[in-house]
Amino acid sequence: MTIEIQDFDAQQWVKTRSSLDSTQSTFLTWAGAIYAFEPGEKRNRLFKMVGMSVSRCIPTEEGSWDFTSRELTYYLHPETGEILRHWENPWTGELLTVMHVANNPVQGCFKGKFPARVDRDSATFVFDLFITYPNPLATDPKFADYSPNPTYQAAELFKITAPTEDLSNPEILSVSKLQLSWDRIGPWVPWMKMGDRPGHLIYSAYGCKVNDINDLPQLLRDEINTRVPLYKNAPQSYVEGEDMTSWVYFQNHFDAYLAGETFPLPQPAES
Repeated sequence: MTIEIQDFDAQQWVKTRSSLDSTQSTFLTWAGAIYAFEPGEKRNRLFKMVGMSVSRCIPTEEGSWDFTSRELTYYLHPETGEILRHWENPWTGELLTVMHVANNPVQGCFKGKFPARVDRDSATFVFDLFITYPNPLATDPKFADYSPNPTYQAAELFKITAPTEDLSNPEILSVSKLQLSWDRIGPWVPWMKMGDRPGHLIYSAYGCKVNDINDLPQLLRDEINTRVPLYKNAPQSYVEGEDMTSWVYFQNHFDAYLAGETFPLPQPAES
């Protein structure tokens, strides 16, 4: 087996992650498990999960695209796979509101070269992202029981595989046969109310690109159709401002969390 590293143009990456047709929304979906990782403790699966991203790439200049998207991820019962609306913290015994991931927007800029590992018929893009920035919750005493650490630190490890021939075929605007592997190591999410307890969460997921919203898992289709129709489409244009994260979402909707409202909060479709 011969594996070589090959550089691909941003255009080829754009049609892998999303589409060269800026009028179309592109869907990825993933599923997997979330584990507690504590010093000296054994494997502990806390949740199953299922999620999706709806994205769009908008050309800005020669060889450059704005990427804009929305993401949902649901925390599911570790055995039944049902959506969790409340969760009993096994360390404290407290019954807590589950705040599912509803990040809108998640954005970036694609330009330059994107290296991939090419093995005969497939090319795998590898992105190992290590993220560190000040925790937006740490300076407010009311969040001390939820996320007190001054620094947010996480690692996101992506492997995205597509057919090599599709990347070089100019008639293909969006690669359809895509396989996604995603692993994440990060802090306890704020809604778990873990305070400064030692440990992390490990996310292990796999996924693919689907043709449209009708090919998403039923759970996601039901949620999008009834509660968050905004996620039927990607933003029409790049949205100025910072990306939404679970920490900022928790900060913005803390009162709704304390009131026990159902998350994600309803978001109507764009008019």
